[in-house]
Amino acid sequence: MERARNILVTLLMLGAASAVGYLFEIAGFPDTSIAFLFLLAVLFAAWLSSSLGVGVFASIAATFVFNYFFAAPRFTFAVNDPNYYVTFVALIITSILVSTLTTRARKEAQLAQEREEETKSIYMLTNRLSDAGTRDDIVAVALAAIREGLQCGCGCLCLDGDGQPEATYVYLPEGEGSSQVRREAEDPKAILYRIEHLSEDHDEGEEFFDWPLYGGEGPLGLIRIPREAASGMDEEQSRMLRSMIDSIALALDRFRAAEQRIQSREEVSRERYRANLLRSISHDIRTPLTGIIGTSEILRGRLETGGEEWELAGRIQTDAEWLHSLVENILGLTRLQDGGVKLKKEWEALEEIIGGAVGHVEQHWPDQEIDVNLPEELVMAPMDAKLIEQVVINLLENAIKHTGPGTPVSVSLAEDPAGRGAVVTVRDRGQGIRAQDLPHIFQPFYTSDHRASMENRSFGLGLAICETIVTAHGGTILARNCTDGPGAEFVFTLPMEEEHDTES
Repeated sequence: MERARNILVTLLMLGAASAVGYLFEIAGFPDTSIAFLFLLAVLFAAWLSSSLGVGVFASIAATFVFNYFFAAPRFTFAVNDPNYYVTFVALIITSILVSTLTTRARKEAQLAQEREEETKSIYMLTNRLSDAGTRDDIVAVALAAIREGLQCGCGCLCLDGDGQPEATYVYLPEGEGSSQVRREAEDPKAILYRIEHLSEDHDEGEEFFDWPLYGGEGPLGLIRIPREAASGMDEEQSRMLRSMIDSIALALDRFRAAEQRIQSREEVSRERYRANLLRSISHDIRTPLTGIIGTSEILRGRLETGGEEWELAGRIQTDAEWLHSLVENILGLTRLQDGGVKLKKEWEALEEIIGGAVGHVEQHWPDQEIDVNLPEELVMAPMDAKLIEQVVINLLENAIKHTGPGTPVSVSLAEDPAGRGAVVTVRDRGQGIRAQDLPHIFQPFYTSDHRASMENRSFGLGLAICETIVTAHGGTILARNCTDGPGAEFVFTLPMEEEHDTES
């Protein structure tokens, strides 16, 4: 249909040029003026059709029409004057060049207009996205812009905070009066797998072509275009869709970042409130506990050893000391996490630190066997001796609580193979750590077994304090099960080189 219209336009232009040429001939104009009329006809035909093939056809046809009607002998294609051959060749070459330039200019003007419309659409989309207050608003604006630009239905499937596709997605059908609907995603896991293993910029499914939306930290979702509409898109539409996808991804990424900032502020506020509450309660409890411990000691000293009242006073003293230790741990943990404790680093011998910790533990568990393995050479490292000794004490107490009677625990010291860090290992021969507990073992107030923790009088603070102290020293700590038998081992490292100031 388009080709027939272009041929008809060309014939009309040549007919008009022939009619005006007869008038020029009657008026006595030379043949060159009539030739320029046909050249002008070729120009208009090429401009109206915007096709190079039509321009070439019009150029050749104009030459033959000029030869037939205006070159002697007339009404034949024979040529008596050889000069006409030069005229014909010049007319053909000039017509082809003019039609080529005209067609190219027409296409460039059309392309510029399309890019202007595309830029305008992207600008309007960006403005609307900047005004969107929620993720649903962003999706609604995005789908409306895509439907308007591509004249087809479209959908948007978002990923949740864990990077997993949601069970449903929003779809906006084709047509101005239609509104968006929720559809169930066919297989979210399969969709995620296809997005992560794309070899092109989109995925071709049975019903949709999916274009992923990428943010700074990974995929945010995908735009879905029906297969029939997507396969029929031209280059301009594909370019406009990619530009829209970039703008949509930027808006979603900005919204996710804002959500994360708000969540982080809320977590910091909750943590600060929790720390202040624990600190306030601990301070209020510590004073009466000190009085209870002192009173119970005095009471035991005045009672007959071995009597019922003497044992009752001993249990009161033991429980009070346990509560006092719990309060001190809570206060120490909150101070460390809030940065209220300044590390007073000095070069210390780790052998002395471990020896002091073992001596402290043996006072409370005189029947517990503790194996100590130390290297022959002295191991020195910058540290706050009191805090590192507390780490070793906590790890030894934790090992003893999870080891059966008569089973020894061990503590060893070594240098790492690179000679830049000291490695301390505390090992027990208990039941080990369950796999589901390993990722949470250093979290405050986390205990692997509630009943066992109550029997051992543990609230899950000792290991959290250890991690906080070691991390403050620039070291690392980890927990794992033994590979040469039952039990668990805790390993922490301390740098043997001073990297920061003596107080951090």
